[in-house]
Amino acid sequence: TEVFGGAESFKILNWLETFAPWKLVEADFYTQHEFDFEGIELPERISFLYAKDFLDNLIECFEDLFSVKLERRIDLTAHKLIAGHTIRLHNDFLFGQETHRFIVQLNRGWRDENGGFLILFNSPNPSDIHRVIRPVHNSAVGFAISEKSNHAVSTVHEGERYTLVYSFYAANDNAD
Repeated sequence: TEVFGGAESFKILNWLETFAPWKLVEADFYTQHEFDFEGIELPERISFLYAKDFLDNLIECFEDLFSVKLERRIDLTAHKLIAGHTIRLHNDFLFGQETHRFIVQLNRGWRDENGGFLILFNSPNPSDIHRVIRPVHNSAVGFAISEKSNHAVSTVHEGERYTLVYSFYAANDNAD
């Protein structure tokens, strides 16, 4: 429920709000602003987000939590959803691609009326909801990506909903 220290989380959020290189992406199941951290020069105050020591620690945590061996590679992207944006039901599964995901939610004073809930499903049926997760500032969700990792983000009605998305890859010896 508290991924970064309070001051750190707001330093990240401030940077996302003012300096991040957002690009609007409209796809068949979502509309959002996004960017990849690869090649981005981060200010010192938030450079830890993509620093080797931090990423190695994150990999070790996920290996322990999910009892898997992961490659020493992580992709980091950021997403920004504004009023009217939604991410419809999907599972992120692509054979041979990412196998685990860690999503950090950042925002200012989010209220339920703002929408933007992360919804986890038991199946591809949109009425088969397993859990609804509020986008509480500085909270996170981790999961294994599979054909069964069905999830969505409800429509944002007001405000800006930011997420950092860390994607992990299984080591070849356990990629079955």
